[in-house]
Amino acid sequence: MSIKQFWRWPALRRPSLAVNVALGVLVLAGAVLSYRTVWVADATAAATGTSNRAVAVTQGTVTQSVSASGTVQSASTANANFLTSGTVTELDVHVGDLVKTGQTLAKVNPAAANEQLAAAQANLVSAQQSYTRASSAATPDAATVAAAQAQVTQAQNSVSAAQRAVAGTVLTAPMDGTVIAVNGTVGGSSGGGGNSTGNSTGAGTNNSGNGGGANGGTSGAAGTGSSGAATGFVQLADLTKMQVSASFAEADATRLKTDQPATVVWSALSGARAQGRIATISPTATTQNNVNSYAVTITLDSLPDGVRIGQTTTVSVVVAQADDAIRVPVAAVRTSGNVHTVDVVAPNGSHETRRVEVGVQGDQFVEITSGLDVGERVALNTATTGNTTGRGGLTGGGGFTGGGGGFTGGGNGGNGGTRGGTNGRGGGG
Repeated sequence: MSIKQFWRWPALRRPSLAVNVALGVLVLAGAVLSYRTVWVADATAAATGTSNRAVAVTQGTVTQSVSASGTVQSASTANANFLTSGTVTELDVHVGDLVKTGQTLAKVNPAAANEQLAAAQANLVSAQQSYTRASSAATPDAATVAAAQAQVTQAQNSVSAAQRAVAGTVLTAPMDGTVIAVNGTVGGSSGGGGNSTGNSTGAGTNNSGNGGGANGGTSGAAGTGSSGAATGFVQLADLTKMQVSASFAEADATRLKTDQPATVVWSALSGARAQGRIATISPTATTQNNVNSYAVTITLDSLPDGVRIGQTTTVSVVVAQADDAIRVPVAAVRTSGNVHTVDVVAPNGSHETRRVEVGVQGDQFVEITSGLDVGERVALNTATTGNTTGRGGLTGGGGFTGGGGGFTGGGNGGNGGTRGGTNGRGGGG
């Protein structure tokens, strides 16, 4: 028999209709069986609003902490200002320079101050001569002598003020530190004003001159002194003594106290971490968008490499801790008012809702004071929206046209939609 003759046989040209029907029935039965298996598992989870994952009850430490974002600051700063106004003729430092107390930072033209000093000294000589004449008269007049003496005192005060003005043409460092800003140039005006020192949490103190505490600290309140420059002509900071200023939410701040340990983590420095302690807690709130927060200063025990003023950090403070506690993950506890329950999973897979008493409600675990024993298993209450795995009805999730592995691809996963692509790539819920 030839090949052409072989293929002419009707029985061999194509499968019979009965075989087609049988294959179709098998495929349909397999799909329905898979669907029912998945649907039953999902229905169980949906009935409890949780996933089927269970974990063992353990024993260990439970810690509860509060946290806030913070900023790195120097614990000691100073704003150095000229005491005498004038034109800057010399600038001896740059940003980043290390300086010592009393070191010259800048100078202004002293000509006008020297002229005032010379005039004051001349007036003093004249006043002294008048006093000598009045007191050495044959019959000294008491009133004349007293007036002459007053003029001498006034002239002496003028000389002292003029001498300070001459000295004030030279700006010196009020503290050891690093230059962090220079707010002037040669040929510009000195501004005039006092030197102020302070820290990031307190008011500045007036060393001398005008405007002494205008910027007493990085974020502190204004210091004493009359009006003057809001910032220093040269700003100094001690970079060996750093601290962190953070703003804690109102509810969290009530749980803080001074000298409490704190952990500081840097955003820009990979792996950088330092231990510190709470130094100050502001007694007054700062309100923004109707939300109260409290400024907290944390001193640092050590400084990681690369620390700079102004860097962003996260400050965490442990406010409650229970050691050797019976504990479960936070996701295992359901709370309604003052009632706490867990879903206990028996060895045969059955579930029992059990009321428990809790202690410290930590960041990862909850302390169970009664109601559970170590080794029991509890279900995690992972909330589901539709079916998180993208399974659904025949036209929604995992059916013939739905998402999550149907013949024609994904629908809207857990919501049982009919939209989707092809090749069985179903969407999640």
